[in-house]
Amino acid sequence: MTEPLLAHATERGRMYSRSVAEPPQVPSITTVIAQAQSSSLGGWFGYMAASALAQDPRLAASLGNAGEMRAVIQDASKAAERYRDDAAQRGTRVHSYCEQVALRALGRPDRLEDARTELTQHGEGAFAARFDEWWDLYQVKPIAPEITVWNSELGYAGTLDLVATIGGRLCIIDFKTRATDRDGMVKPLDEKVVMQLVAGMKAQESLVDPHTGSWEPWKYGSDPILLAVAVGQTEVRAHRANPEVLREHWFKFCALRRAWEAGSNAAVAGRPLLPVPPPPRTAAVGVPAAPAGSPGSVTSPSSDQASASGSGAADQVGEIGLPVSSTGS
Repeated sequence: MTEPLLAHATERGRMYSRSVAEPPQVPSITTVIAQAQSSSLGGWFGYMAASALAQDPRLAASLGNAGEMRAVIQDASKAAERYRDDAAQRGTRVHSYCEQVALRALGRPDRLEDARTELTQHGEGAFAARFDEWWDLYQVKPIAPEITVWNSELGYAGTLDLVATIGGRLCIIDFKTRATDRDGMVKPLDEKVVMQLVAGMKAQESLVDPHTGSWEPWKYGSDPILLAVAVGQTEVRAHRANPEVLREHWFKFCALRRAWEAGSNAAVAGRPLLPVPPPPRTAAVGVPAAPAGSPGSVTSPSSDQASASGSGAADQVGEIGLPVSSTGS
């Protein structure tokens, strides 16, 4: 898969610039969607760690060795991260193959054989075989693979996997590499892909040249079919985003974009928590006040001083940073 030249990894997530000579300005579509974190991942992380621990061949020998046991547990705790990273690399290889198929169909330079070989070397050749079957069955006519788009009004950018026609209809397509379940079926897609597709449809510009920073009006946002295609080793299954729910998913994406901006602003606004010292200690009941002039005594202001302060006493600030109310309030 071609890495978008205008995409940058930042502390605020993946962001896009207008050209290779400019700094990043807006978040990527996936960064915006990532603001909606899944609450179900905690159980999955725990399961992956427990599974890795149970399958570790060092487990039995480490039972009587605290140091060895800590090493085994530490490795098991990273099982979910390793699985995630492996899945991301596999997804990159599969996406690269899909892109090369489209480039060859367009008569552009491609690396199709290299991409297929890379999949085969990783034991993933079935992904390519199933994708080829789907491509021929659906008679895909590619228009623009890996096209970068921009929306200035809301402020986001992204790279779409493919714009194509299928059966004479314009389609915006997003490929998702999926594992296979116990029944040999490709696993279901995450419904957040609808936000990803509708955000692509709502683009206002598409990239022409990343080096010169030239863009053109978005030509493919008028009533396209939005397709999420699950690419597996046993099958490839295409799903259409329901046109009846696109409005709500667009509104959700807009809300997440505002959440991203609010979070970014809060992160640089300054120190969020400040220490508070205790208030001045007052004399306990029944304990005589210290004589005037002695250490710890407090001298009362004269009547002239008190009148000079007037109502401004209400604006005084106590030692803990809170307003001090005036006498009699």
